[in-house]
Amino acid sequence: MTPTLRTERLLLEPYVPEDEDGFVALFQDTRVSRWMGDGPDSEAADRALFGRIFTKVYAQELFDVWAVRRDGLLVGHAEIKRTDVVGGYEIIYALAPTAWGAGLGTELAEAIISYGFGSLGLTTVYATVAAPNTASLTLLDRIGFDHVRDITEDDGSTTRVLALSDAGR
Repeated sequence: MTPTLRTERLLLEPYVPEDEDGFVALFQDTRVSRWMGDGPDSEAADRALFGRIFTKVYAQELFDVWAVRRDGLLVGHAEIKRTDVVGGYEIIYALAPTAWGAGLGTELAEAIISYGFGSLGLTTVYATVAAPNTASLTLLDRIGFDHVRDITEDDGSTTRVLALSDAGR
């Protein structure tokens, strides 16, 4: 069961059905979704993805996924899950543009990392970031992630694989 996490300014908690419109709005914002998964998708696909959080992810306790709130408003999305791409657990996070530039991305990433090292007992956490996403690459570098390798995607783009060791914190 995905736990509730708190930081100085953020609340990470399991989604509730009433979050659907906010979730879809976040994922439909191309400034956000261009960096997530395979990029922007249709509104119908994002609504289906939201539904699977309940019917699959939460129902089968597959991994932890959170609604990220500030002052009661949905401002982001976060996950930590095992992925074969990195051979370990990957953090995933996104914030609405209205939450950019205030250090909330760092606060959010550090909360997920701490949960991974603490509650999940991980020794290393990973992140995969599109090479042009300099904001995320800078943030992750600043909090101690190291570049492990690059993946050339089917479309020719490059994804950077980054890692942070618990021992290196």
